[in-house]
Amino acid sequence: MAKLYFYYASMNAGKSTNLLQADFNYRERGMATMLFTAAIDDRFATGTITSRIGLSAPATMFDAQTNIAACVLDRHAEATVACVLVDEAQFLTAAQVDQLARLADSDGIPVLAYGLRTDFRGALFEGSARLLALADSLVEIKSVCACGRKATMNLRVDDAGQPIAVGAQTEIGGNDRYVALCRRHFVAALAGGGVPV
Repeated sequence: MAKLYFYYASMNAGKSTNLLQADFNYRERGMATMLFTAAIDDRFATGTITSRIGLSAPATMFDAQTNIAACVLDRHAEATVACVLVDEAQFLTAAQVDQLARLADSDGIPVLAYGLRTDFRGALFEGSARLLALADSLVEIKSVCACGRKATMNLRVDDAGQPIAVGAQTEIGGNDRYVALCRRHFVAALAGGGVPV
């Protein structure tokens, strides 16, 4: 039976690298996959999933209006799709997560979704909240805070490296805008304790 998986982590934990490795494993065995990435993420080449270590693969871009299930089933009608892999899954809508669950349940296509659990304020993203509710398997990809503890939070910083506590939920960026921290250092940084190095 196919399952819906949610692989979640803080920033810079290797989510895209893990996704690309899973994709490679399927393709190496002659199985076709379908990759999706958020259209809003413009840090690298448009329409690609790119990891910080230099791996990349083309992907179908999605936004809030994309019917992901229809895209997959159209491709599946032409040639069997063995697995669907979604990067930046926090940007999915709840309805799109429901579509992914139906792909696994009704169409027998496994779905591996990779994304952040929480935003820079410690609040759940819509897509992540729905994935946490529906996924058959929740897998935490671990990252490390500067203190050595597990990083679970994403601190947004300004151009001077100072913590930011207010603003829009979504602001695209990498190491220049976000620091992965343990909860203790995240709370301390927002309280004026600075960012650990």
